[in-house]
Amino acid sequence: MPEVKVVQQFMQANDSVAADNRRLLAERGVVAVNLMASPGAGKTSLILRTIEALDGRARIGVIEGDTASQIDADRVATTGVPVVQVNTGGGCHLDAPMVRSALDALPLDDMDLLLIENVGNLVCPAGFRLGESQNVVIASVPEGDDKPYKYPAMFIAADVVVVNKIDLLPYLDFDLPAFRRLVQGVNPRARVFETSCRTDEGLSDWVDWLDGLRARPG
Repeated sequence: MPEVKVVQQFMQANDSVAADNRRLLAERGVVAVNLMASPGAGKTSLILRTIEALDGRARIGVIEGDTASQIDADRVATTGVPVVQVNTGGGCHLDAPMVRSALDALPLDDMDLLLIENVGNLVCPAGFRLGESQNVVIASVPEGDDKPYKYPAMFIAADVVVVNKIDLLPYLDFDLPAFRRLVQGVNPRARVFETSCRTDEGLSDWVDWLDGLRARPG
């Protein structure tokens, strides 16, 4: 069988499971947000600060995706929210069947917001639907301001782009207006938030956006 045909069948099978995941989450009233970023951009830190900020306002669950280990899941577990670790065994992204297995292990009836931390990668995760309601790309200041130009598919797939670690702007050569123009150029519909998990700058806007999703799931 030609390789292209095999890839098409694989993607179709993934999309079918993703659709099932989305229906299951909708039936339980859970909004799922897929967080994608390169390693070290601050995905787990943003999740931890989000859990803290939404305490008492949202019932949160977390899926932690990584190639190996459960370090991030252990960090999230200290907050008391339900969390499931998914190890891909070296794979560069989560897929819908992996997420489905994690959903079966989560108390969906006691949740209304699911944060999915995808594997750290700015290429592969963009091509795989998981059943999410929203796609978020986190880009950190130390990575440089050219990421939308270098990885356009990831930013095209994003509903929201978070510029993280903005407390480092005075010390690094990161052109924030140029970054915003690049995002706008590849994806005019994407919202951009600027955050710092260290100083809390911008976190309230990000958290309010997440909180608002629960009123308009899907």
